[in-house]
Amino acid sequence: MKRSREINSLISIGIVGLIILFGAPLSLDLFSVISLTTAISLAILALSLGLIWGFGGILCFGQTAFFGIGGYAYAIAALNFGGSTGAIIAAVLVAAAAAAILGYFMFYGRLSDVYLAVITLTVTLILYSVIRRTSGPEYKIGIAKLGGFNGINVPPINYPWDATQFLYPEHVFYVAMVALLLAYFLCVWLTKSHFGRVCVSIRENEVRTELLGYDIRFYKLCMFTVGGAIAGLGGIMFANSIGRITPDVFNLYNAALAIIWVIIGGRGTLIGPVFGALILFYLTSFLGRQAVVNINLFLGLVLIVFVLVVPKGIVPSLVELWDRRKSRRMTARSARRMRRRGRSRVKEVQVED
Repeated sequence: MKRSREINSLISIGIVGLIILFGAPLSLDLFSVISLTTAISLAILALSLGLIWGFGGILCFGQTAFFGIGGYAYAIAALNFGGSTGAIIAAVLVAAAAAAILGYFMFYGRLSDVYLAVITLTVTLILYSVIRRTSGPEYKIGIAKLGGFNGINVPPINYPWDATQFLYPEHVFYVAMVALLLAYFLCVWLTKSHFGRVCVSIRENEVRTELLGYDIRFYKLCMFTVGGAIAGLGGIMFANSIGRITPDVFNLYNAALAIIWVIIGGRGTLIGPVFGALILFYLTSFLGRQAVVNINLFLGLVLIVFVLVVPKGIVPSLVELWDRRKSRRMTARSARRMRRRGRSRVKEVQVED
């Protein structure tokens, strides 16, 4: 029963994703499509954190570091390569390599969860501080100038192996949505595999899993690297959605925001963080149009409410509510059947008498 429900939910998510993929550009104006592309790129970031935190038990407070590294690596590679085909691959690999190097020292150094969260946040803030100080013309990689706090103008995505044919914003949306769907189903496959089950076991009890003969450091490192690669992919889509990448992607606000997305959407699920990122993106965008409510105050209140009232997050709470209603219906049906059987037996006894 549980397996059939999981299959039905995957099919439903795939259908909804395809509807958004083909329907959004036809029904929305250009500004809304660009805004949705940005939201999708942030949803990929939330998905990466949901994977490593929800299924690997790795609380990374600096997942935006790999998100920003992916965006910057893409911009630098695209300017130097003269096209986006190789730049996308290089940016994902650079983000994955950054996660692997950092993860190696953290996991093989046997750091606790608290120190791991602090170190990842510190790395993010270091990147934010360092890149903001690269405004001079001497700060460049190849022909790509880092630009300091002004950032880098990002070359648009072009058709594969044809740098003369660029994608328009609505076409970039297609790429971002396909990237989100592929990343999501890749994460689903990963969590259902033997590797994913071992990672969940590590999340539940590291000592017991290690006593079973598994190298928990290696599994954590692999999970962390995959999460970094997915976050880098989100950074690439984000840079292309707004046409620019700046050091602000590394700031403390964005680092905390990714944590909030996962908490609100539901840790331990994959669709929950995506859902949380999309909801909060449009809520903050709506609140940003007025000057009455402070956005940071609103996000803080939302986080407090969800931690106290809905600690499991939106998606797990909805699933639990659905299961309760379903069990009540099944109980009510069985009770009605029992009453009907009792009545039929009484009638049979009356007839015999």
